[in-house]
Amino acid sequence: MNMEHEYLIKKWLNDELTPEELESFKALKDYQSYLDIVETAKNFKASEAHKVESFEKLKQKLQENKSSKVKPLWTNPFLRIASVIVIALGVYFSVFYNPITEVDTLAHQQTTVELPDASMVTLNAMSHIEYGKRHWNSNREINLHGEAFFQVEKGSKFDVVTSEGVVSVVGTQFSVNQRDQLFEVKCFEGVVKVVTKLNQVETLTAGKTFRILNGEVYQNETTSSEPQWLQNTSHFEKLPFKIVVAELERQYGIKVTIENFDKNPLFTGGFVHNNLDNALISVTQPLNLSYTIISQKEVVIYGHKK
Repeated sequence: MNMEHEYLIKKWLNDELTPEELESFKALKDYQSYLDIVETAKNFKASEAHKVESFEKLKQKLQENKSSKVKPLWTNPFLRIASVIVIALGVYFSVFYNPITEVDTLAHQQTTVELPDASMVTLNAMSHIEYGKRHWNSNREINLHGEAFFQVEKGSKFDVVTSEGVVSVVGTQFSVNQRDQLFEVKCFEGVVKVVTKLNQVETLTAGKTFRILNGEVYQNETTSSEPQWLQNTSHFEKLPFKIVVAELERQYGIKVTIENFDKNPLFTGGFVHNNLDNALISVTQPLNLSYTIISQKEVVIYGHKK
């Protein structure tokens, strides 16, 4: 294919040909073939979204969405044009035909999102969700990194996909926390099914909790009707102190440095989200620690009294 040939094709695809150039383009021997490609493209339809029934399939689906690439065949002029059209159609259907909605929260921020079926999701600080709106009512699937509280309307199966497992429900209220080495699900209403990345299956009824911490599985109960962080208070039940500190950093947008304290004891207690001094007192006094607020963005916790 010579340079003039390519020039005409590119302008034709962009609908930029002058009347004289259009006549030259129609004179090309492959003109009818190019028209056939475009006519076929008009009938192109995106495949219907399908349910994924296990964590492995959901995880594979997420991976394929991130890593898939179109490999054009450039050796044949006809295929070069077909590749341009197929790529353009792929971009159109992935971006416009099945749009993905993403929501992020910053430090010391909570956000409530209404999903297409009127289900509600409240994100805790520094969390991320994403979901597709097309065919939502028959394929309710949302990807989560961080912590969120879900109030799900009854309907088809509702999946919350995380890197550590999938939480499935029909209509209920529950929370999911997936950060670092912690994966925790609390059921406040209805029934929740949890499938871990190791394909371990757990069914939680109202008041039950399920936790994986550093590979260890724990089950417990809760008397709360909703997560306490919805009321601007973080609460911890026998969690490593480093997890408490990480949440403190998220809620206040600060950097915490720990000095002369190498242990990582289990902590039970909580702190408020609206007063840094009170929060620091709540997490340091039970462990006989002290602290200094260096600036609005920096705090040091000491393993001994200064």
